[in-house]
Amino acid sequence: MARATREPLPGGGVVLAVPDGLSGPPLLRFERVTDRKWMLRQGERPLIQARSEGDGCCRDLHLRRLPGHRSPLPPLTAAAMRTGADWPHRYALWLEETGLGPLHYGRWLLTPRSYFAPGIWDCDLVRDWPDATLELLCGGGWHGVLPLRPLPAPDASRVKAYRKHAREGTLAPVLLWWVSFLDGWLLLDGHDRAAAALAEGMQPACVELVRVPDDADRRDDHRGARGTSGAAGRAPRGPAHCT
Repeated sequence: MARATREPLPGGGVVLAVPDGLSGPPLLRFERVTDRKWMLRQGERPLIQARSEGDGCCRDLHLRRLPGHRSPLPPLTAAAMRTGADWPHRYALWLEETGLGPLHYGRWLLTPRSYFAPGIWDCDLVRDWPDATLELLCGGGWHGVLPLRPLPAPDASRVKAYRKHAREGTLAPVLLWWVSFLDGWLLLDGHDRAAAALAEGMQPACVELVRVPDDADRRDDHRGARGTSGAAGRAPRGPAHCT
């Protein structure tokens, strides 16, 4: 299989163009079971079982997450984090090498993201495990962060080590995958780092992975991923569940 090509973006980030000709679906993929049920799989292992309930445009999405998620990135050492690497480029390389992520044919943006609407990393961060219910907005959206394994406690040994990096400004960003039909993000890598940043009262630094729907929208998508909007230039909304 031909390797993906990379196009650096002004101001940081990279476009990863994945060629056609993959031998099968991506290892991390959504599968529709029925009109109201879907599943997230990594290989043959189910990671999320979901069903929607209710009528009309505003429905509840009930999730059960299962153990076994494998990060598409290798473990990060303290020395690697202190190098101040170009994380979007490095994450793009690792995503392609491991094959454990959602990459498939098309163009993918990996860009730093430093701004989120209020509440995204607070009341719209799903902390319940394994079951959770998302209150979908009219039109099908939700706009929060969904971890793929439990977030560890602030005093867990690895989290305490990462908290020192957070205070020093050397904590590597977490990897978020923007899922358009959820209007929200899956946390693909960095659960311990996210817990460390939050324990220090900080919003986690992030690299956002977004698939560009087509080349016609390429320029707008570049601007959207680098700015304060969501995927594909969407303007940020306020939190769905904060009171």
